[in-house]
Amino acid sequence: MNNRSIGLALTGVILAGGVSAGVWAEYETLVEMGYPAPKEGELVHVPPTMEDLEEADLHPELKQVIRRGYDLFTNTQQLRGVNVFNDMNCSSCHLGEGRQPFSGPVWPAAVTLPDFRGKNQHVNNLEERIAGCFAYSMNGTPPIYGSDDMVALSAYHQWLATGVPMYPGQPIYGRGFPRLDEPEQAPDYARGEQIYQEQCAVCHSEDGSGLYQAGEYVFPAPWGDGSNNWGAGISRTFTMAGFVKHNMPLGQPMSLSDQEAWDVALYITSQERPQDPRYTGDVRETRERFADTFHKHTQYGTEREHDGALLGNHGNTGEKGEIRPWNVGMPRFEYLED
Repeated sequence: MNNRSIGLALTGVILAGGVSAGVWAEYETLVEMGYPAPKEGELVHVPPTMEDLEEADLHPELKQVIRRGYDLFTNTQQLRGVNVFNDMNCSSCHLGEGRQPFSGPVWPAAVTLPDFRGKNQHVNNLEERIAGCFAYSMNGTPPIYGSDDMVALSAYHQWLATGVPMYPGQPIYGRGFPRLDEPEQAPDYARGEQIYQEQCAVCHSEDGSGLYQAGEYVFPAPWGDGSNNWGAGISRTFTMAGFVKHNMPLGQPMSLSDQEAWDVALYITSQERPQDPRYTGDVRETRERFADTFHKHTQYGTEREHDGALLGNHGNTGEKGEIRPWNVGMPRFEYLED
């Protein structure tokens, strides 16, 4: 099917790559569910599927590596105890195999990196961005740059970006977890707790420990030792609010109001989790050191209003123990400053 014959009105929208009727139906369904339609000037990309990979004109060895990347992305727990020290998979936050708009689709990283990243204050490439997810979201330590697993994960990201130009000059439709407007009322912990127990606990449990069936991980832990640590992007309240609004409850996205999303995000991000690997030994000092680049958007190092608990005031690193991610705090390109 020609790009211009799709059913959804796309006046002024820029399409990347070929878009088939069957695949575009995914996006039409999103709009029907309440997601915003693409705006004029936005770049729209429908990532290829693993079924598309079978038909692709690529070397068989490359296909094998991409399949390995997909396998690692959707079942990162196979690296448990080596690179992963919590209950998360990459696909726990990046839903739909990393393809789904408004759920942190991963293909934009393949076409917008290398780029400067404020969190670590230097230019990052794709491997370094993936490594950051291991250090923070997986509460682990990343595979070595250039290793088989890192190449496989990078190849999967780049496969999803097939047909998209490098450094596109247009806004990308559905990128990240879109930030919500500031709420009319300040986010409220008590309201958020009620929403969580009514809407979220059935999958993630009342105590935030996630859901297991017959010993198998089913739904991730939003806090606690099985969750991401205090340095993960989704520990920021605005990021969690955007994720919740656009993706939760599972199968019912966009069903919560913006205010409800902010409230439940505050509740979730006000719960304890493993220590930020950048921890200096003093939570207030660590917060101050990384406030401008990160922690001004988290509850880390602040006193929880309802009970006065100083969040992050501990040395708990979860299952990881004394292991420190090798990529954290590693300076880059300092010689260029001269």
